[in-house]
Amino acid sequence: MSLECTFTAGIGTLDLTVDLTVGDEIVAVLGPNGAGKTTLLRAVAGLHPIDTGRIAVDGAVLDEPASDVLVAPADRPIGVVFQDYLLFPFLTARENVAFGLRSRGIGKAEARRRADQWLDRVGLADRADARPGELSGGQAQRVALARAVVGDPRVLLLDEPLAALDARARSEIRRELRRHLTAAGGARVLVTHDPVDASVLADRVVVLEAGAVVQQGTMQEIALHPRSPYVADLVGLNLYRGTAAAGVVTLDGGGRIVVADRAVAGEVFASVHPRSVGLHAEAPAGSARNHFAGTVAEVDALGDRVRVRIEGTVAIVAEITSAAARELGLAPGRAVVASVKATEVGIYPA
Repeated sequence: MSLECTFTAGIGTLDLTVDLTVGDEIVAVLGPNGAGKTTLLRAVAGLHPIDTGRIAVDGAVLDEPASDVLVAPADRPIGVVFQDYLLFPFLTARENVAFGLRSRGIGKAEARRRADQWLDRVGLADRADARPGELSGGQAQRVALARAVVGDPRVLLLDEPLAALDARARSEIRRELRRHLTAAGGARVLVTHDPVDASVLADRVVVLEAGAVVQQGTMQEIALHPRSPYVADLVGLNLYRGTAAAGVVTLDGGGRIVVADRAVAGEVFASVHPRSVGLHAEAPAGSARNHFAGTVAEVDALGDRVRVRIEGTVAIVAEITSAAARELGLAPGRAVVASVKATEVGIYPA
């Protein structure tokens, strides 16, 4: 099974350009607000028109403006779980799950049997007669998932499936959702802004920014080599772009970083983990070959550690112990020097 999307679509001032193929796997689409994530799902579901290109499932074209092909949403082999689940409040859980089957002409008895079968699979057999208002957020999410997959869709789309849950419920249900998505099979695409959701739920991650795919791979691959400030922030790294020559990276934004790898040349990304950054009242005399003077902009406590954002010619984020922060008297406006060893700088082609 495969979903093929090669299209452009406009919404407001955003021009969305997508070239994506999803096989029998779970793919998470990550990106900041306004990146086009939900528009991507809506286009695949047939709820938002595309301007050019095509959308196809298993080779069957669902949308292709140039050929005047447009399959109605109800006729697409696609199941959708919306962010707020959109359950019918006046129907029971069983009736909600059976609704799509009944609307396609399947008999009442068969629709109820298949609905009960999926409610049992998601652990809600004993709540089949409950209405949405009588269900917890996690239970409502499972009903919505059962409704989306009961018709054996070849593609399953989920828009922020855990967003409506509180932090405790998200943690409890995340791995359970992974189990259900694995059982569903086919091409499964979920939109999320949470890297933890992406790590736990997805086989592959696609990063969408300003309407374009900027990076894709496993979460581990993306974390190792981020290719945009958004991805670097997502995985907690400092990221710089510049030109490398003879072990020195001249940064596009000004300044330079000394690196241990003298063989890499040309346009590169340089990454630094915040825990590799030392902070000092003045430039130290140690082995670190990179010293960046700046001013503390933010200080955030993280348990027994402190995350410090420093502004200067080379802006950088450091993560140090609370004791070290107290000793330095860190507060917004405090002048400091950040140090980084050349061996702690990751470097890879841009």
